[in-house]
Amino acid sequence: MSEQDDMNFSSGVAAFEARNFSQAMKLLNPFAEDGNPEAQFRVAIMHQNGLGVVPNPMAAYKWMKAAAEQGLAIAQHSLGFMYMEGECVDQNGEKAVEWFTRAADQGLVGSLTTLAMMYEEGRGVERDVEKARELYKKAGFDTEEV
Repeated sequence: MSEQDDMNFSSGVAAFEARNFSQAMKLLNPFAEDGNPEAQFRVAIMHQNGLGVVPNPMAAYKWMKAAAEQGLAIAQHSLGFMYMEGECVDQNGEKAVEWFTRAADQGLVGSLTTLAMMYEEGRGVERDVEKARELYKKAGFDTEEV
């Protein structure tokens, strides 16, 4: 990445964090197109929630999946959530578990606890209290109540 590109990317992230989404989209979209997973994740969030752009579920899914496939844990978690809730994509518990597992394997505690809840409640997967306990414990929770 050139110094100018680095500055543009940093400015895009700063605009996103400052909630100046129109500017963030303008600056980050070219990086998303070039395959930058951090940019793809932020562009997906903006499309999903209509931040600086008209909501576009198909674009949100496209960019979230692209970032998740490159191994960005937060994008994997978010894609799992999309599948779990049927947001921007058809609801699919099996795919939700797949993506939450990928994020959990990278140490994302939120994904571990979401997976545990899914197994505890039998939501999108067959109910498995032992698996839920194992996941809650891995996430650092006391498993006595489960």
